[in-house]
Amino acid sequence: MHGFVRAPAAPPRRPRLPLVLRLALRELRGGLRGFGVFLACIALGVAAIAGVSSVSRSLTEGLAVEGRRILGGDVSFSLVQREASLQEQAFLKEQGRVAAIATLRAMAIAESGESALVEVKAVDGAYPMVGTVESEPAAPLAELLAARDGIHGALVDPLLLDRLGLAVGDVVRLGNARVALRARLVSEPDKIAAGVGFGPRLLMSQEGLAATGLLQPGSLVRWTYRVVLPDSSADERALARIEDEARQRLPDAGWQIRSRNNASPQFARNIERFTQFLTLVGLTALLVGGVGVANAVNAFVERKLHSIATLKSLGAPGGQVVAVYLTQVMILAAVGIVIGLAVGAAMPFAVAQAARSLLPLPLTPALAPLELAVAALYGLLTAVAFALGPLGRAHDVPVSALFRDEVDPAARKPRLRYRLTSLAAVVTLVTLALVFAYDRRVALIFIAAAAGAFLLLRLVALGLMALARRLPRPRRAAPRLALANIHRPGALTPSLVLSLGLGVTLLVTLAMIDANIRGQLTRALPARAPSFFFLDIQNGEVERFEAFLAREAPQGTVDRVPMMRGRVVSLKGIRASDYRAPEEAAWVLEGDRGITYAATPPEGATVVAGEWWPADYAGEPLVSFDRELAEHLGLTVGDRLVVNVLGRNIEARIANLRTVEWRTLGINFVMVFSPNTFAGAPHTHLATLTAKGQDARIDEGAVMRALAREFPMVTSVRVRDALDAVNDVVSQLAVAVRAASSIALAASLLVLGGALAAGHQARLHDAVVLKTLGATRARLISAFSQEYGALGLATVIFGFITGTISAYLIVTRVMRLPFSFEPGGALVAALLAVVVTVGLGLAGTWRILGQKPAPYLRNL
Repeated sequence: MHGFVRAPAAPPRRPRLPLVLRLALRELRGGLRGFGVFLACIALGVAAIAGVSSVSRSLTEGLAVEGRRILGGDVSFSLVQREASLQEQAFLKEQGRVAAIATLRAMAIAESGESALVEVKAVDGAYPMVGTVESEPAAPLAELLAARDGIHGALVDPLLLDRLGLAVGDVVRLGNARVALRARLVSEPDKIAAGVGFGPRLLMSQEGLAATGLLQPGSLVRWTYRVVLPDSSADERALARIEDEARQRLPDAGWQIRSRNNASPQFARNIERFTQFLTLVGLTALLVGGVGVANAVNAFVERKLHSIATLKSLGAPGGQVVAVYLTQVMILAAVGIVIGLAVGAAMPFAVAQAARSLLPLPLTPALAPLELAVAALYGLLTAVAFALGPLGRAHDVPVSALFRDEVDPAARKPRLRYRLTSLAAVVTLVTLALVFAYDRRVALIFIAAAAGAFLLLRLVALGLMALARRLPRPRRAAPRLALANIHRPGALTPSLVLSLGLGVTLLVTLAMIDANIRGQLTRALPARAPSFFFLDIQNGEVERFEAFLAREAPQGTVDRVPMMRGRVVSLKGIRASDYRAPEEAAWVLEGDRGITYAATPPEGATVVAGEWWPADYAGEPLVSFDRELAEHLGLTVGDRLVVNVLGRNIEARIANLRTVEWRTLGINFVMVFSPNTFAGAPHTHLATLTAKGQDARIDEGAVMRALAREFPMVTSVRVRDALDAVNDVVSQLAVAVRAASSIALAASLLVLGGALAAGHQARLHDAVVLKTLGATRARLISAFSQEYGALGLATVIFGFITGTISAYLIVTRVMRLPFSFEPGGALVAALLAVVVTVGLGLAGTWRILGQKPAPYLRNL
């Protein structure tokens, strides 16, 4: 009996990948040669955007998580120039535990006679209710601040010890009292909420502050009351309910109220603004890198001409060919995006580790999925927008033309569908930038500037090619070859001009802005600014104080005005917190402002609308308002505003608008009231001391020492020190801006290197043919040097001009500062760019010139 043999079962068929994907993956087996610049450009831009967004999210979440510690409680109530009344204190105690803090500026005077401005913070026994104060040496806060032998203690910022040459245990004079410096202040939990001060911190008890005698009627003291609620889990609605109840029960208190949810609103806004700026810088890097993507893809297509020809000869339609290579490009883009995301995601953790001991930032490092997804989308859209053009050109090219392209490249445009898809990617990229922008106006300006820069640089490239084509041919071989290389088909001119031009424009813009800001802070302002501001001059000492300055500084001019602090409660019947003010004027409605009264217009002010009140005016309260700020706030003559001063709501009518020159650093106020408005109200005086002429010199050290002896209660602020403090902040921001902008510059260099590498094959053929015809290496180097030098110099001139114009617009329109042409640093940076261009070009060319002609001549 014959048996039946069962045939072996066929193995189950694995699902096959789509043909396009299979072909793309097979092509990638050959390696990633030529895609280094492509990957670097995508990864760099994505890393910049992902990193900045992730750090920003970590800071924002840190503010939310640490809001209670930063604020020092759940709710904060702040008053200026007065303590809370018994009724107000009773209301606060109904809400929970209360800690009171007084802050003011004063002069710390060493036994040597040297003095320095300090930011005094006087606390009660309940401070701190949240967090801890760290000191060196460590000891209980109450013990360090307590009085010993009639001398109260204080914790001090080490900076004060350095300035006055003191050590822990020494004694300084503060007002009418002696204060012992018992420890260095290492950290205070609510430092961020206090903002940036002009002097080092001095932490003392309220009993010690009372002993100094600095608490006089009208003194510029801020009283802050922190409240910790019994229910620490109270939600936002509970906190908002307390704020509403405070305003309803005590409508005239005039206090500024903050909750732990907005512990430092200015800090939060600054984070958002700076994040937007850095994100735009990162987007610039990505867009510049897009040019590198286009160059790399173009070179990739050129290398794949034989493969494309083979596919088309076997019947592959043009759309399928484009799809195969677009798939490869997108896979490589995904690799670059993943690298960029990994770097960006790690950045908050790296910043937290590096800055934890240096900066009091509430950084809570964590992964930010949304921000990372947005960065990935930016990278993907950039790759699509810049890759489709070069890839799409292969669609309609016949097989014969593809084989001939190696020696006779044909100019061709991609089909309409590829151009429309690329345009759609660009539109989506623009929309994304606008949707996630903190300030859409700034984002629109950036987008318009980027589009204008790309268009202008394209026109510059075309103009250079047209000019080179029309110039008479030089007799010498090297210049003639250099000129021909600039305008020939497949020339490097468009890509080199675009990449170098963007980098130089950015470099010159930053250099000009930096030079202008530093010039304003270190040169222009001090030449015409006061040498000193004097605060808290009591009414009874005004005449004696002026006589003192006339004796100690006869070469100076003294200006003096009465000064109070007030907070805008409402404008045109709308509560200040609900008033929609533009960003450039919102600061007027935030917190308290310095205000004054005058019978005549301030010196240097010009009334441009309405009329000034008579010297003996006795009618309803009137106010003069700064014209520019009034325009931003939508105020005109006749409108009414309410200001809270010393716990009283005062309604005044705008009588006139005047111009104010803020840049002189003289005595200027947003609001100047008619004298009858504050009749009988306690206040102090503010004075300035200014050299009478440019040749006059005031001995600032001698004035400060004499002032410390005779007027220990008066606070003096040396303008030079204040400018140094501002300069330090500007310098820190400038470092951050340069660090972020260096990413865009690195992208420009990558693109420049990629553009030169993309022309490698054409340069190789040129070198081989010319060497065969007798050209020497020296002559070829000379020709290529002249080509790169001419292109670099022309592009740098354009970049210098456009960078200067951009800096002018930013300085005058955005920063509202006078512009000064400071070409030094920008010119050096621009010329350095020419050297880099020539150097990179020759570095790539040198290797080409060493190749043997025979192997390449066989393939021509």
